This record gives sequence, structure tokens and C-alpha cells, in this order.
Amino acid sequence: MDFFMVIFAFMIAFKLRTYSTLIPGMTLPVDIMNFPLLNEYLIFIAKTALLLIAIFALNNLYSLKITTRFSKEILKVIFLTSAWLMIIIAYFFLSREFFFSRLVLGYGWILSTITICCGRTTIRLIQNLLARIGIGQRRVLFLSANKMTEKILEEFEKDPHYKIIGCLKREKDPDIKSCEIIGAINTLEDLKKIVKKHKVEEIVQTQYRLGAKEAPEILDFCRSNQIQYHFIPDLVQIHAKNIDINSISGIPLITMKPTPLEGWGKVWKRIFDMVGASVGLIVLSPAFAIISVIIKLDSKGTILFKYLDDGSQVKRVGQYGKLFNFYKFRTMHPGTHNLRYTKLADNNIRQDGPLVKIKNDPRITRAGRFLRKTDLDELPQFWNVLKGEMSIVGPRPHLPEEVAKYKEHEKFLLTIKPGITGLAQISGRSDLTFQEEVRLDSYYIENWSPLQDIKIIAKTILAIGKRRKAS
Repeated sequence: MDFFMVIFAFMIAFKLRTYSTLIPGMTLPVDIMNFPLLNEYLIFIAKTALLLIAIFALNNLYSLKITTRFSKEILKVIFLTSAWLMIIIAYFFLSREFFFSRLVLGYGWILSTITICCGRTTIRLIQNLLARIGIGQRRVLFLSANKMTEKILEEFEKDPHYKIIGCLKREKDPDIKSCEIIGAINTLEDLKKIVKKHKVEEIVQTQYRLGAKEAPEILDFCRSNQIQYHFIPDLVQIHAKNIDINSISGIPLITMKPTPLEGWGKVWKRIFDMVGASVGLIVLSPAFAIISVIIKLDSKGTILFKYLDDGSQVKRVGQYGKLFNFYKFRTMHPGTHNLRYTKLADNNIRQDGPLVKIKNDPRITRAGRFLRKTDLDELPQFWNVLKGEMSIVGPRPHLPEEVAKYKEHEKFLLTIKPGITGLAQISGRSDLTFQEEVRLDSYYIENWSPLQDIKIIAKTILAIGKRRKAS
């Protein structure tokens, strides 16, 4: 929106400058010969608008989450548009390039600032209106009832984007009138029940100190269940790279971020996935046809592994525990999936966790062994990526019965979308123990970056190439 506001402002500035009697009692000389053609002027405006967008982006004015007061945002806009004007003036001065009118720059700066502020005000008003009717609100629970709770609660209540569920009280906590007490904090299980009952999305911890065991348990619970966790400093040991520090009524409030993959990072990753999946499906379409023929000639059954032994569709657990239809080429004989839990259960070589891997698996077809060894059986998952159920890079998706056996800290893997490949896949594949896989995937989630995704994809391609040569 800012881009179009700048275009609009500079077009008005151009029109204003062409009126010689704009200022009463003063005639401004207008030399039309020095004015650029409209297309040249539009190119100039577009370049300056893109420069301003870049300046705004570098200063976090395009955060998808509202984290600052609107008054501060407006002041930031005014300051940055002024800095933007100085950069443009400095460019023309240093390059000695002729600019047809300093008044156009002046008008453009004033009008751009006004239109951008008006545009952002309109958007904020719409957001607040939607929040007041329940759209986009975050459900917040406070842990502990004390004077600190009252101060922070007062600020949260001013923001329509938050819905205060209430407070959980400790035995020694005083009564506070500003917040409804909805329960007591005795055990982590009590907290889990209240969070589930009230669909809590954010927790604010206002107790200065928690027990040595209690603090990490609450933090792990929030990480594993995608609940945003705010706390007053000096509660737990934290990793500085994954926190946000804000000030509420002069009190520092720290927000734990389970992953840097949020806001524009999510947008970038989704665009990357859509482009990558589209290109992959087009480029690999001949391979799809060849593999389909090989599977049909090798054994009876469907080309894709779509249905389980009971006729139900093959599912995997995705982000936030949501089930989705999972696509892959069939590599086993039909009707043999459940043998992993019955006749072949004693052959499971992954006893360290919920996953099952059968040694010398007799269910796998001849073509299936080749497809699994070269990872070609995973190619149909590009459809899952295109549908938004998976990502190209991420933790591997597991079966519902396997995820049901996850420990609390292992549910952290459900924070992001599962992937076709990931850090664990390029670091040992099935040779890893489940805990090693969890550790590597957790590291990826906590340290995500676009560059890391590109590195993992490159290493995956190299690894597949080596395995194909070996086979």
C-alpha cells in the first residue's frame, strides 16, 4: 500500500508544480521544456517508492504482527520518510544529475508522509474493528496474580487484539480485582487442562521466580503446543537469538519465540515452496511416468500408496498436529502395511522411540527397494507442498499412531510444516536414532534461515546422486 501512496503523492506533486499560481500573490515560473516525459517521471517515482519500501522493511515497518504502539509507528514513518528525502537529495547532489524541480521533491515528501500515515491509520482502524468483533484476537492467560500482573494486564486490555481469559492463582498470591481468577497453579497437568479448555494462545508469566523444575516444564509445554510465552526477566535461562524484548509500563517483558520462521519468513518460505514444487512437478513429470510404469509392471496394486489395509486413506501428521492426505509411490505389496505391528514387530530395529523400521522388510517390492534407496518414492509429495500441507524442507511427517507416542518435548517438531527433506535426512537418514533425529530437526526449527534451506536442498541432491550411482 505504501508503494501506491508514494506514486499517488508524487503524481499530485507533479500536478501542483505545473500550476504557476499555486501560492496566492506569487507566480511560480514553470518551464515545461525542463519537465520530463510522463513515462520517465513514472520510472523515477517507482524507483524512489521502492527505495522507501526497502527503508521501511529494514526498520521492521512490515512486520505481520503488531508489536508497537501506533503512535510510535507514525513517528517512525515521519522520521524515515525524512531520511528518504535526504538520501534522494544527496544522490542528485553527489551525482550532479539534473532534477527538474526541487518543489516536486518537497511536495512529494509532504504528500507521501501524509498519504502513508492516512493509509496505515485506515488499515489499523480496520484491524482494530475486526479484533473487537473477535477476528484476529489472541486468547491470553496470566500465570500468577500479583501487582506486576495488574500493571501488565492493564496494557494488554488496551489492545483489542488480545482477549484476556483470566489468571491462574498461586496459594500465596493476593486477590486482584482487575482479572478473573479461573483456577490455581498446582501442577503442569492443571495448566494443560485450562489451556485446552479455554483454547489459550499466549501465556504471560508474571511470577519473578519459578522452581528449577517448573520453569523448563512450562516452557517445553508452550514450545510443544505452539503457545507464545511471555515472561518477566530472571525466570529461565534463555537463548538470546530467539526472543523479543518489549517494555510494558516500564517493565521489560520477554517473549520466547520457538522459531525465527514467522512473519515474512513464512511468506518467503511459502513462495519458495510453491515455486520449487511447481518446477519440480513439471521437470520431473517424465520421471513420474516412467516410475508409474515400473511399479505397475513389477507388482499388482495402485501406483500411489493411498490406502491402508482397512481401506482408509493414508494420513500423516502435519503442522500443529493436523492430519493430511499423504502422497508417495507404492513400494510395498498391497495389504501388508499393518504387518509392522503384528508378524514383523519383532524385526523392528528402531526400539528407541515411536518409529518403526523393519530389518530386511519382506513387504517391499523389487521396484520399491530401488525407489526407497534413491528417495524417488517421495516425489509425489510435491503435491502436498503445492497444497500447503508440507514444505520442501522440514522434519519428516510421521504416522498418527507414531505421533500419539511422542513425549512432550518431541511435539516441538509439529511447530512447522513437515518437509520432503530435512537436516536429519542429510545427516544419516535411517541410521540415526529417533532422539538424534529430534535433536537435528529441533535445531533446524530453532535456527531456520532461507540460506539453510538452500544448503539442505543442495546436499539432498548431492546425496541422491551418490545413492543412484551406488545402486
